Amino acid sequence: MGRITLDKVSKAFGDVEVIPPLDLTIEDGEFVVFVGPSGCGKSTLLRLIAGLEDVSGGEIRINGQDATQTPPAKRGLAMVFQSYALYPHMSVRKNIAFPMRMAGMPKDEQDRRIEAAAKALNLTDYLDRRPGQLSGGQRQRVAIGRAIVREPDAFLFDEPLSNLDAALRVGMRLEISELHKRLTTTMVYVTHDQVEAMTMADKIVVLQAGRIEQVGSPMELYRSPRNVFVAGFIGSPKMNLLTGPEADKHSATTIGIRPEHIAISSDAGAWKGTVGVSEHLGSDTFFHVTVEGFHDPLTVRASGEVALYYGDTIYLTPDLAHLHRFDAQGLRIA
Repeated sequence: MGRITLDKVSKAFGDVEVIPPLDLTIEDGEFVVFVGPSGCGKSTLLRLIAGLEDVSGGEIRINGQDATQTPPAKRGLAMVFQSYALYPHMSVRKNIAFPMRMAGMPKDEQDRRIEAAAKALNLTDYLDRRPGQLSGGQRQRVAIGRAIVREPDAFLFDEPLSNLDAALRVGMRLEISELHKRLTTTMVYVTHDQVEAMTMADKIVVLQAGRIEQVGSPMELYRSPRNVFVAGFIGSPKMNLLTGPEADKHSATTIGIRPEHIAISSDAGAWKGTVGVSEHLGSDTFFHVTVEGFHDPLTVRASGEVALYYGDTIYLTPDLAHLHRFDAQGLRIA
């Protein structure tokens, strides 16, 4: 069981309220990602759940029981931090065993859990090495293994991949997702990287200034963002958010259209534009285009390589079925 409920939970440091009262339910077995820009409160919210910060108001329930004042060690949660926090003088085996030794667990049960965790994380061949003999990705797996052996009700991950290079991040992202499928244990994961959120989550919680802007599945947020902030944050590259006379024609202050929902033509189209910088990624090319009637350039996606060059005149036609309209307050117009 790993159901976590936040009821009017808030946090203030002195007179500064960093998390206004919010409600959130994380269901048993879900992979939930908190995402948002730096300083939005996502790590603070995770630390409130873990018990590493005291709440200023509201109630935290774990499996239906009030855990608001329960010490971290008794909440049935295991946390994996951004820093690996491994003991350099201990072997991998002893690092993984450390929380069990502190709890006085019998040696045979420790060994069983260590072997199971090492097998799940492909660490069996490294159990007798020390952290300094491991790669960054292997060290992070050791930190995860140390959490697994506790057999918690839920795992809490605080930006665990931010210290890894791009290739390792992709690999560890897949490994953590695969681990969740095998363990079916609740996981709450903090990141500022919306690509991690989109590819890993069952449910995404988008935060800004301590407030929840929207909660939903990755595709719900991608297809139906509630406001301009979510529209601009979810998706890579981000949604084009356009203002100007052309937006007024759609009875909106701002219109949104994703790069893949715009057709390109050299002859005719709804919008006339001038090609700026192009980004060639092999399978896709992204063109940054200045369009008459909009205040800001927009990004257009084309498959493969397209013979368009800096300064060329092109015509763009948005797919109206995928056009998003937002009012002066930045809220979605139905």
